[in-house]
Amino acid sequence: MSRKLVAAVACRMEGSRLYGKPLQNLDTKTPTSVLAHIVSVLRTVPCIAETVLGISEGPANEAFTAFAAKAGLPHIRGDQRDVLGRLVRCGRSADATDVFRVTSESPFCYTEAIEGAWQRHVEQANDVTVIDEVPDGCHFEIYRLSALEASHDRGSDKHRSEYCNLYIREHRDDFQVEVVPVPDNVRRGDLRLTVDYPEDLIVCREAYAHLKDLAPRIPLIEIIRFLDSRPDLTALTAPYASSRKIW
Repeated sequence: MSRKLVAAVACRMEGSRLYGKPLQNLDTKTPTSVLAHIVSVLRTVPCIAETVLGISEGPANEAFTAFAAKAGLPHIRGDQRDVLGRLVRCGRSADATDVFRVTSESPFCYTEAIEGAWQRHVEQANDVTVIDEVPDGCHFEIYRLSALEASHDRGSDKHRSEYCNLYIREHRDDFQVEVVPVPDNVRRGDLRLTVDYPEDLIVCREAYAHLKDLAPRIPLIEIIRFLDSRPDLTALTAPYASSRKIW
C-alpha cells in the first residue's frame, strides 16, 4: 500500500496565558508569524506530502481561515475542544494514511530527525513513532491515521482534548509505539522553545533573530548553543521548563 504522510496542525486563537499564539510575530521585522514559520518548515520536508490546518470553530478563528487562503493551505473547521477529532479530519480530508503532528505554537521542530523517523515508522509497521527529551516544543509525532481514529473512538472527552496522545500513552500495549532516540547534544528537556507564555515569545523571537539566516530549517543544535550563551533568556522561561519525558 502506498503511504501518504500529511501534517495536521490544530489552530485556535483562545489562550489564557497568551492570546493568538500561532499568529504572534516570530520575526517582528518581516513580519513572520509563528504559524507561517512552521508551515515554511513543513514545506521543506520531502516525506510530508501536504499540510492541513485543523481550525477551531468560532468567529475568533476566522483569522486562521484567512491565513490558510493566503498561504494556499487546505483546512477543515471543527469543534474547539475536540482537537483529536480535528487531526483525524485533517488526515481524512487529504486522503492520508499517516499524520504528522506538531503544535501550532512551536516554531522549532527537530526537523533533522523527521526523515529517519518516517522511515522507521514505515519499515517497522509502527502505529506511532515519536521523539522525546528534546527541548519543549521541538517534539513531533507520526501516527497511522487508524491509530488516531481508534483513540478518538475509544477515548473519552479528556483524550479528545489538546492531549491528543493521552489515550495511546495510557493504552500503550494496544499500539506499536517506537520512541526514536535523539543525540545527546539535543537531549535538553531543561529548555523551552514553544510559545505559551509571553516570556516564551521573547526567547523564540531572540533565537529566530539571531539565526534567521539559516531559516526555515534552523538546526536545533544551533538554537541550543545560542540559548546556552544567553542565560538571561533561559532564566525567563526556567519557571515553566519541565524535563519530564512525554513517552
